[in-house]
Amino acid sequence: MTVDHARRRRLLEIIRKTADYQFGLGAGEILFPEDVDLVISKKTGRVRQILLNGILIATLNPRSGLLNLTIEGAERLCSNGEVRMRWVKVRDDAAHFIEEGRDVFARHVIDADGAIRPFEEVVVLNSHGEIIAVGRALLSGSEMLEFKRGVAVRVRRGRMEKTKKGKSGE
Repeated sequence: MTVDHARRRRLLEIIRKTADYQFGLGAGEILFPEDVDLVISKKTGRVRQILLNGILIATLNPRSGLLNLTIEGAERLCSNGEVRMRWVKVRDDAAHFIEEGRDVFARHVIDADGAIRPFEEVVVLNSHGEIIAVGRALLSGSEMLEFKRGVAVRVRRGRMEKTKKGKSGE
C-alpha cells in the first residue's frame, strides 16, 4: 500500500515515539532513520513491518501496539557498545541452543537487567556480551536470577536460526 509523504511522516513519527517509550529516549532515531521502508497492511492501513535497506528490523505487534525487534533491530539499538534495551545474559553452555531459537530457561541465566518486567522485549546475550537472540521475557529480571526452573525468555528469533516451522514470529 502506498502512502503520501505527509502520512508516511506521521507514521514514522508514531513508530519513533513508540520506540522511545519502549526502549528509552533517542531509540526511535537510532532504529528508524528517514530512509526506512514501512510495510502497511492493505486491510487495516496500519504499519506491520519496518525494513531498512530491504532487511526487516522490527514488526509492530497489533495486539499491544509495541515493537518486536529482529536481531538486526537489536544490533542497531546496541551498536555503539551501549545496550539500550532490556538484556539477559546466559551461560556459554546454553548459548548455542539459544542461538538456534530455543527458549531461555531460568537455570541458564547468569545475569539480567533488574528493570525487566514480564512480557517486555529483551535481547539475549552470551557471556561475552554478544547478541544471540531476541524475545519476550516471561519473568522479571530478579525472578530470572532467583528461579532455577521454568522458561525465563520466550525466544522469537535466534542468531543462527533458520525459519521456524509452525511458530509465529516476525
